[in-house]
Amino acid sequence: MLKVAKFGGSSVADACQFKKVKDIIEAEKSRRYVVVSAPGKRHSEDNKITDLLYLCHAHIKYSVPYEQVFNIIAKRYQGIIEELGLDIDINYYLDDIKSNINDDVNIDYLVSRGEYLNAIIMAELLGYDFVDAKDIIFFNYNGQVDFEKTNNKIVEMLNKHKKAVIPGFYGILENGKIKTFSRGGSDITGSIISKAIGADIYENWTDVSGFLMADPRIVDNPKQINKITYRELRELSYMGATVLHDEAIFPVRDASIPINIRNTNNPDNRGTIIIDGEDSDDSKNQVITGIAGKKNFTVIAIHKEHMANEVGFIKKVLEIFEEKNISIEHIPSGIDSVSIVISSEDIEQYLHDIVEQIKIKCNATSVKIYENMGLVATVGRNMVYKKGVAGKLFTALGENDVNIRMIDQGSSEINIIVGVENKDFEKAIKAIYGAFVK
Repeated sequence: MLKVAKFGGSSVADACQFKKVKDIIEAEKSRRYVVVSAPGKRHSEDNKITDLLYLCHAHIKYSVPYEQVFNIIAKRYQGIIEELGLDIDINYYLDDIKSNINDDVNIDYLVSRGEYLNAIIMAELLGYDFVDAKDIIFFNYNGQVDFEKTNNKIVEMLNKHKKAVIPGFYGILENGKIKTFSRGGSDITGSIISKAIGADIYENWTDVSGFLMADPRIVDNPKQINKITYRELRELSYMGATVLHDEAIFPVRDASIPINIRNTNNPDNRGTIIIDGEDSDDSKNQVITGIAGKKNFTVIAIHKEHMANEVGFIKKVLEIFEEKNISIEHIPSGIDSVSIVISSEDIEQYLHDIVEQIKIKCNATSVKIYENMGLVATVGRNMVYKKGVAGKLFTALGENDVNIRMIDQGSSEINIIVGVENKDFEKAIKAIYGAFVK
């Protein structure tokens, strides 16, 4: 058994959390490769180290003294070293970073130093080797990972290091400059390493015990999802259920490596296993896997007589949005009508112009705007095998006085999406959960 274990910011926020990580690693010899994020928040009023590093860069960019912010970062690491009783001259590394700060300092270099320093400390604590991500993660000039080069280098390097700690979040460009992933990108680092070395499991340790069947801020004590497929996860994540970076799925999915979401603060909990296959032994009787959603969408309802007979009508509509670089969420349609669902934030400044263009370019009979809409997705791989799922869902909403404004279901039947008014959003999620989860 070979595992890659990635620990997020909350798992390495202070010395106490570092000790929990050490206990987890030492509990299983299979956890040979460890990926760490930068220190996260220790409490609600605290700052993430990465945010402070971004703030440093902003100060430098606008010629504002940055030393006070940098000193806060330095004291955080010095405190971790002191509490852990480690023999590391952390000031040597901090001074080296500071010596590289100038007016045109590479922002990716600066903000990646949180992971870099944390990995050095974690390697010393565990007695593991330190392997810098810049030596194994390679980006092309277009900012995309060069997977062939990266995979080959990871295998070559880690064959020399049987136990290693690697900083997440960054790699290197062809010109030698540091390049970061998007925020939360340490998840991607762990996934890439897992695929390259053929790990049996990719463990992603955070501050929650996997995915829940609904938002705990809406549903009281929702059940934990024990097993979920990659397809279901994509659907739920897209609708707001975020525990794992979206891009972290692809490398391990392609290699059929399960992801195990675990809780650093509750390591005895099995967490959620994300699998590639469609079947799951322990959930055959579970109709739905989870419910997620987002508020604040705008629906543009377009009606035109004989629309179904007009070739290219929808193409003309979509080109109007493409010209404004606006992403479309959903496109439910009828015989003579089509609705375009867009994030209200994305379309706000263009709404009037877009409506006028639709009327003119598409010769629409009518164009109506419905704002303050929420989308609720009910997701489950087993829904396709159960009769009456849609009926049960709509009945639950009706009995709870929720007016359904839109229905969208793909032919795969892995999800049913309903549009409701923002004011009914929480009520809708509670109603669906109550109908399907006992």
